[in-house]
Amino acid sequence: MVRRAQRWNIVWVVPLVALLLGAWLLYRNFAAQGPVARIRFETAELIFAGSTEVRCRSVRVGVVKKVALADDLKSVLVYAELDSSAEHLLRKGTRFWVVKPRLSAAEISGLGTLIQGSYIELDPGPAGGEPRRLFKGRENPPATNRNVPGLRLELAAETAGSVTIGAPIYHRGFEVGRVEDRQLAGDGSRVTYNVFISDEHRGLVTDNTRFWNTSGIDISAGADGFKVRTPSLQAMVSGGISFGVTTGEPPGKSAQDGTSFTLYRDEETARKSTFNPTARFILMFDQSVRGLAERAPVEFRGITLGRVADISFDLAPGNDDDRRVPVLIEIDPLLMRSESRRETGGSGEEVVREAVANGMRAGLRTGSLITGALFVDLDYYPEAPAADLKKTGEFWQIPTVSSGLAQLEAKVTAILDKIQAMPLEKTMADVAAAAEEAKTTVAEARKTLQEIEATAAAARATLEDPEFRELPADLRQSIAELSKSVSSLGPDGAMQGDLLRTLDELRASLRSIKAVTTTIDEKPNSLLFGRDSSGNPKPKAPR
Repeated sequence: MVRRAQRWNIVWVVPLVALLLGAWLLYRNFAAQGPVARIRFETAELIFAGSTEVRCRSVRVGVVKKVALADDLKSVLVYAELDSSAEHLLRKGTRFWVVKPRLSAAEISGLGTLIQGSYIELDPGPAGGEPRRLFKGRENPPATNRNVPGLRLELAAETAGSVTIGAPIYHRGFEVGRVEDRQLAGDGSRVTYNVFISDEHRGLVTDNTRFWNTSGIDISAGADGFKVRTPSLQAMVSGGISFGVTTGEPPGKSAQDGTSFTLYRDEETARKSTFNPTARFILMFDQSVRGLAERAPVEFRGITLGRVADISFDLAPGNDDDRRVPVLIEIDPLLMRSESRRETGGSGEEVVREAVANGMRAGLRTGSLITGALFVDLDYYPEAPAADLKKTGEFWQIPTVSSGLAQLEAKVTAILDKIQAMPLEKTMADVAAAAEEAKTTVAEARKTLQEIEATAAAARATLEDPEFRELPADLRQSIAELSKSVSSLGPDGAMQGDLLRTLDELRASLRSIKAVTTTIDEKPNSLLFGRDSSGNPKPKAPR
């Protein structure tokens, strides 16, 4: 009996099911694979293939599949596979950076990665951007993610100073934003900052807002003494930026995303930036302008009218024989008048012309004795000769006067001229002769001193002689004897009576001598014949 062979065998079910299952698994594998982003970093520090995750707002959206060196050996390429549901995140403007422990002057971040490990953070680009697969990773994380609502601006400064990424932004001392990024322009002419202002404070930034650097300690000196201003500790360490509207100026319209502002070096510079000069004048100084710099103030009796715009000999072409230094100033002459007089009209040129006719002149004054900085001072000088405005190049020239150190220098020069006119040579010769005489006198005085010293030594030797020490006792004895002798001359002394008797006898002898001399005078022959009797009878004795 012949049987027909069976075409279908149940044994084929097993490989068929295995084939279908394999195809389905293969499909699932390819379908589950998401897009792969290639990210370029400088180093692969703390990035590991198969374990380092890719997150967006701390939600896992992929994993690193491969890490390899770039062809130029100057960077690494990280291949990150994202979930298929996250494919729309890979677009123009998307940013990647490694989240790891970071310690900087601005902040401390990424401490959580010490336990769970580092990961790559993804910040999606603007919605509607074109798809991309190649990116350049950031070495430092941005201050804020793009999806955080707020106002994003651009600030331009001449130098970076101490403002770093993450530095705070203040308004009236209250922190309202942060610095997200800073870059140096391609030509090196300026530094650009990308800053973020929180959404609730975005209305504080307007068209007339001024930004300035508040880093470090600000020390200023004025008529009321020294002033020291210090920002917060964070601003002192990492730098800081403040902003506001200058007093007296309208706020203007609210600023929009991407608006550019100038970052001034300090608040004073930001305040002065609102000044709008209405006229330019040139000054010709016949003295040194060392210490006078561009943007130095121009004042009228202490009131700021403008600033110095330029200092150059090119401002006065064709005057090669003129050795004076040209200085260009920008001022608002109407500030020299009261507000009521400003409304009466008149141009700035007319105001200055009238002031010059009344004796106003420009001079240099010292603004700081410490730094030697100068400023231009406009003031009236009644003794100044009559003058008027005149053209120098394309600018009107204001007459100038020498002032400050120049006046002092002129006075010193006059004094030196008078000193030079004095007979200094004769005076010096007389001084030299006097010096020689003084030298001789000093020598004689020295010799005299030596003699005095010798005499003093002899006197000292005499005083120290034992015989000289016995001299006071001898003197006392002699004085006692002298006193005894003098006492005999007193009223009660024996010598006193003898002297009295001697004096009586001397007086009697003198009377006798006088009588003899009288007789001889009257009768000289009495010496030979004797004296005649007077004829007077002798008186008889009484009975």
